[in-house]
Amino acid sequence: MRRNEITFLIFSLLLAAIVGGLVGDVIGGFLPEGSARTLFKKNIQVGVEPTTADFFSISFTIGFMFKINFVSVLFLVMVLIYFRWWYI
Repeated sequence: MRRNEITFLIFSLLLAAIVGGLVGDVIGGFLPEGSARTLFKKNIQVGVEPTTADFFSISFTIGFMFKINFVSVLFLVMVLIYFRWWYI
């Protein structure tokens, strides 16, 4: 794989995760209470909670968190299938 293809894949995966999470939250917001709403609204958080260090006039915050839901995983799989079909 060339460097451009790897960059495109990483950008596409990040975009798919973001858009998938947004779509899942929007769809889950319109569904009535029940298992379908839980499927779309439930997310798993993976990462490091933000930590803040406060030094009088300067404050640093460090943290990184992924919120993964069903639709974002579905979008990630679709991007991987597309990438494999198109580039390999």
